[in-house]
Amino acid sequence: MELIFATHNIHKAEEIRHMLDDRFRIITLDEAGLKEEIPEPIDTLQENATAKSRYIFERTGMNCFSEDTGLEVDALNGAPGVRSARYAGEGRSFEENMDKLLRELHGISHRNARFRTVISLIIGGKEYFFEGICEGRIGEEKKGSKGFGYDPLFYPGNSSRSFAEMELKEKSAISHRGKAIEKLVTFLNNLITNR
Repeated sequence: MELIFATHNIHKAEEIRHMLDDRFRIITLDEAGLKEEIPEPIDTLQENATAKSRYIFERTGMNCFSEDTGLEVDALNGAPGVRSARYAGEGRSFEENMDKLLRELHGISHRNARFRTVISLIIGGKEYFFEGICEGRIGEEKKGSKGFGYDPLFYPGNSSRSFAEMELKEKSAISHRGKAIEKLVTFLNNLITNR
């Protein structure tokens, strides 16, 4: 089964390909010939995920899925949340986003946070949602070189290592995206088995 994944981010695509078996072929936006950036104008993760998957489905008619992920920091009232990718402003890098987050949390000891992922799957014209949450905390400094985004600052659960210090397989087993993808995979496997 072919599924277009609403991303230009090859790291996200690799994470998901790593978790799916070979009955599924994940195609990125670039591989599907959709070069434009899909707008994310909405204030919730679920609405953004829906907007992206519908955008693809309307243009291709193909089965597709999208995800939106936010980092929610308790001490910042849930920020950066849905604005995680643009926290330091439009066109900013994740280095700049992380630097801003560290500035905002300077001197704050309560650093509990969570990553939340919402997936919107459109298959056969119907939409389904899957959510994954990973609780953790924000470190005092960036550690590790693996992963992407806020991974060098995020310590899942009681771990002494950041996501960026973990191998992909280890991270995928406990991550927000991993949990949401696990639900997606279970759903897809059931769908194929029951056909």
